Amino acid sequence: MTPWARRAGAGMAALSLGACAAHNEASWSQAQATRPTPMTSTLQQLPPAGDLIAVAVYNFTDQTGQFKPTDGVQTLSRAVTQGATSILVKALQAAGNRRWFTVIERERLDNLLRERAVIRDMRSSYLGEKTLNPQALPPLLFAGILLEGGIIGYDANTKSGGLGARFLGIGASTQYREDTVTVYLRAVSVKTGEVLTNVSVRKSIASIGVDANSFRYVAFKDLLELEAGVAFNEPDALALQQAIEAAVYGLVLEGASMGLWCLSSTPAASEAMLRSYYAQRDNIAESSVALAHQVDGTLVSGACPPRMAAQPRPRVAVRAPAAAPVQATRPQPAAPTLTVPPLLGPAPQVSVQPQRTASPASAKGG
Repeated sequence: MTPWARRAGAGMAALSLGACAAHNEASWSQAQATRPTPMTSTLQQLPPAGDLIAVAVYNFTDQTGQFKPTDGVQTLSRAVTQGATSILVKALQAAGNRRWFTVIERERLDNLLRERAVIRDMRSSYLGEKTLNPQALPPLLFAGILLEGGIIGYDANTKSGGLGARFLGIGASTQYREDTVTVYLRAVSVKTGEVLTNVSVRKSIASIGVDANSFRYVAFKDLLELEAGVAFNEPDALALQQAIEAAVYGLVLEGASMGLWCLSSTPAASEAMLRSYYAQRDNIAESSVALAHQVDGTLVSGACPPRMAAQPRPRVAVRAPAAAPVQATRPQPAAPTLTVPPLLGPAPQVSVQPQRTASPASAKGG
């Protein structure tokens, strides 16, 4: 067999192996639910809020305007996902295991209003309702706080590097690349329009590649060339999810430190949580964190004030005593009133003697 025939046979074998791997159903992965990230677990471990906060999210969009970076090929794919609003809604519901926010749908408000209009028309046409029954279609909830912001930055290739070595035609190398995504989230009061608090989070997206190769003669005219490698790319959507979850976590704690809402925990636990967050955010020691103080000089720990303990309810229903019979009485005439114009000074004191009614005994004797 000639060298060209051997090379052609080796190439066909490699192509057939690749085709078998691509069409082998055993190598296909099954669909599975999205696993929680470490930041999701941190959000779920938050103590519950003193009262549920009604929030609305209209749009949390990509404000970078950047396209996905490619090597010499123009593409219309965006650098980050366009579904950040859905990620934010899920992060809000994960806070404290749904014990922090009541999320109200506003991104697709037109669809919601259109469906409610269909219900009103159907009930009017087929049930003859002139006035809508509030039990069938109650009014929509309204929010006290709007959550605004978006993805404001995506910096590609902020850090890159690599390492490699080769000896006698055998070598290996590794490469590293890092991108950065930045998210801003702010809470706006619906009543006044004031921006209550603003949080920014930056998350790095890592990509690592490792490869090994061999290029050497195994005989006088036979050249052996082998190459293998693997790359690990952190998904952009997963990195963005962690950034948004970290922004929600920071929004909760910074709002608690400002007295906007409170944590249902002890003051010591809330203070420790605030100190840990600010120390990590500002890259300082926890002992150097300066928390805010109230007007009376006490430290703002973020914990809810103690409430009056509710009276324990009886476990067994108690029957109410029977009401005493009501005796019929004659209606007494109303006392006359005197109306005085305000410019004439205070009203004179008038004493009114109540009218006496004859008792049944005296009436019988008369």
